[in-house]
Amino acid sequence: MIRLSDLDAVFAALADPTRRRILSMLLEDDMAVTDVADPFEMSLAAISKHLTILANAGLISQEKRGRVKWCKLEPDALRDASVWMQGFGQFEPVNLEAFERFLKTELGETGDASEG
Repeated sequence: MIRLSDLDAVFAALADPTRRRILSMLLEDDMAVTDVADPFEMSLAAISKHLTILANAGLISQEKRGRVKWCKLEPDALRDASVWMQGFGQFEPVNLEAFERFLKTELGETGDASEG
């Protein structure tokens, strides 16, 4: 049984565009916190707050490797949200590749500008 408080945390975490962009970045590979912060025009402390919200929602995990803190995508929370949405009969299961494409589209990432 999926706990509604867990779903609340997932949907609240997904409501923020910065956090969705972070998830999109982590679809590619695990990343050090400093690498996650690089593309954003905000402080490391602000990024850390976003990462804490994502971790509390179960969407990412964080692990210290030596002096570096690493972030890893944890797709189970998205699966649980997908299962919950399927209960309404209107939603398909979350396909992580499709989710990545959606995030890239939403964030305006078009790939190599020389294509096309």
